[in-house]
Order: sequence, then structure tokens, then C-alpha cells
Amino acid sequence: MALTGMDIFKQLPKTNCGECGIPTCLAFAMKLAAGGASLEACPHVSEEAKAKLSEASAPPMRGVTIGEGDYTLKIGEELVVYRHEKTFFNPPGYALLVEDNEDSAAIDAKLALLKETSYERVGQILRADLVAVKNTSGDVNTFADVVKKVTGAIEYPLILMAEAPAIEAAVEAASLAKPLLYAATAANIDAMAGLAKKYSAPLAVKPTSLEELAELTDKLDGMGVKDLVIDMGTRTLKETFQNLVFTRRLALKKKQRPFGYPTITFPAEETDDDMMEAVHAAVYAIKYGGIIVLRDLSPEKAYALFVLRQNIYTDPQRPMQVEQGFYPINNPNEDSPVLVTTNFSLTYFIVSSEIEGSKMPAWLGIVDVDGLSTLTAWAAGKFVPERIAAFIGKSDILDKVKHKTLVIPGYVAQISGELEEELQGWKVVVGPREAADIPAFLKSFQPVMA
Repeated sequence: MALTGMDIFKQLPKTNCGECGIPTCLAFAMKLAAGGASLEACPHVSEEAKAKLSEASAPPMRGVTIGEGDYTLKIGEELVVYRHEKTFFNPPGYALLVEDNEDSAAIDAKLALLKETSYERVGQILRADLVAVKNTSGDVNTFADVVKKVTGAIEYPLILMAEAPAIEAAVEAASLAKPLLYAATAANIDAMAGLAKKYSAPLAVKPTSLEELAELTDKLDGMGVKDLVIDMGTRTLKETFQNLVFTRRLALKKKQRPFGYPTITFPAEETDDDMMEAVHAAVYAIKYGGIIVLRDLSPEKAYALFVLRQNIYTDPQRPMQVEQGFYPINNPNEDSPVLVTTNFSLTYFIVSSEIEGSKMPAWLGIVDVDGLSTLTAWAAGKFVPERIAAFIGKSDILDKVKHKTLVIPGYVAQISGELEEELQGWKVVVGPREAADIPAFLKSFQPVMA
């Protein structure tokens, strides 16, 4: 039985130290009971209390790790139904589907393209996470050979979609570490559970109904197989979406443990239309796919899905930020203009893209204002002359240019005079108010040489 907030409070140190991020131990206990906090956040709780509070401190949705090493993927362990309530934590993994009856050269080409489809955005690397290998041929040796080929071509963790004998042959042939085994059903649960325990691997569960799902997860938990991933078993957008929402609410709102596991979805098996496959994947990235399996992750589709995932799994209380510093655009030199703006990611991308589009070389300075936009940062007292001058002074921009002319956004024209006082010897120029006017401005602008 789940413990109440008062039950938990009795086991806490009652220091009200606030080191957990919550002002009092009572408030922390109430949040822990509601699934909104982790017991690990309390630095003073005793080992004895941890043992007693294990049920209450367990997240309502279990976290599951697939693979090992640099490409490990962790899914699940979410605490809220809606992102604005707190944040989402572990982004879903995108998986490319490879079938073992495909032409060998075609598989090589797909894997090579997948490996190349990687992007850097706001200091993060955006890429796919998994490869799902399906035993379409029905042959054990063919499946093992293709799995071995995949592991030799790419380091991503694998999803092995086959019956127990083929999975075991593939794991042994390729020496796999913690692949996701797919999938346990009412008919093969004993064999699949045995494999999961033998290889310490996570296991997918595929029921025929939500009622059967609860029976299967309960049975597997009793067998000691706890790292589970749920496939709803449906293959239409409407049914899958409904079940994703339903199980998420049961796990987080009703504390129903049999439904408290991350999920796997299959846009690859729901539609033959490439664009609709991307639409299905986007829906599941938003609500609430843990793994999203696609047959096509070509760059034009992948980039849109990667950026969507990144945006959804950014903490809404902490704006996405760009690292402070000077960024060279269009190969600037010592005569190129120097511009400055804030580190709000959207501001950076809009301004930098306009500079790139102008074909004019420039140095773009990014000032750390806690991720706020230009006007908001100015109003909050963060994009102000003192901070901008300190940024310029600590940077190495004077080693890169032979002039002292600084262009500031037109929306903060009022700080130009004070900024010139802070930056002795510099000429401050007010640039355009709108980013769209930057190309025309740069084409006619000449810095004042020292």
C-alpha cells in the first residue's frame, strides 16, 4: 500500500534544511507521496528510512535503460502528465526499422545514412537512438547475421524483434549488451522472461488488451523481470494515442503500478505513407511514446522530428539557451562588424540565420542573460550596459578585430550612451529593430576603424 505524506514525514530527518529544493520536510513528504519528488533529493535521510520508504520513493513510471556505453538510452521515469506541470525528463528514442529479408546493400546504405544524420543545435547533438531489427524472414541464422551486420556498422543499441530462439542466437552471435527484447505475449511469456533474466536485458510486452497488459506486467514483475517496455498492441493512430494517454494517466494519476512503464510505438507499421509516418511519430513524441520505430529516418524527416523532441523535452521553466561567447559567421576577419544580442536560443537562431543569409561576414556576440529575449532581458536588468561591457572586456574579440565598433539591437537603443561610457574607446551603433532588416544593414555598414 502506498504511504501517505504523514507516514513519509515520520521517517524524514525533520531538519527543514531545504537542500532538497523544498522549504520543509513536511512539504517534501507530501510531494514525495504524490510522486512529484525523489527520495534521493534528501541528503540526510537514513538508510533505514530509505528501506521503509522504497515504495513511496519509487517513481510512478519505471525508468528503463537500453544498451551500454556512450549510446545508452534511458526512457520512462516521468512524473507528470502535462509538461507545464513540471517538465518531461527522458526524451523518447527514435529507432530505424531494418528487416532481415532486405537486400544487404540496402541495409548498408540505410545504416550509413542513419549514422550521418546527426545535427548540432543549441549545444546538443540531435540524432537517432536505436536500430530495430525484425526477423521478417523467419530464419534464425539470417536474423543473427543481419544483427551482427548492424552492430558492426553502427553503435546504437538494438531492438530485437523475433521469437526467443532467434533472439538468443542473435545476442550470442553479436555479443549484445542490454538490447530491448521484443516482445513477450501471453503465449511466449516464460521463454521471453527467461531470456530477459539470462541477459539482464529489458523486455517489451505486447498484450491483446489493457486488461491483459496488467496481467502480463504483474506476472513478469513476480518473475523478477522489472525492466519492461509496453507496446499497446494497436496499429492505428487513434487507438494507440488513446491507449498512451490512458496508461499514462493510470500510472501517474491513479498510481496503478502495472501500467507504470515506458512505451514503444510503431509508426512504421501503422501507415505506408512516408509523410503520415512522420505525423504519427510527431504525435507520439508529444504524447507519450518512449520509443518510436520508423522505417524511414531520412534527413528531411529526421531533423524535424529531432527538433520537435528537443523542444518538448526542454524544461519550460528554463528557456533554451546558447552558450555565451563570440560566434564567427560567414568567415569574418579583423575588419568585420561586431554585433551583440542575448543567449535566448530563438533570438540566436533568428539573428544568426539572417546574418548567414546576408553573405556578409560578422562576429556575433552572445551575452548570458539566463535565456531571456532582448526586451525581456533589458526589462529584467540583465541585458544592460554593465553586463554587456563585462562580457566584451572578458572576451578575446579585440584579438580578432582591429576596430572598436559594437552594434546593439535597435530595441535597446536607449542603452547606447551608457554603454559607450562603460566601454571606453568603443563606438556603439544602434542596429535594426527587426532581424529581417539585418542583411540590408550589414551591406551598408562599415565599422569605425581605430
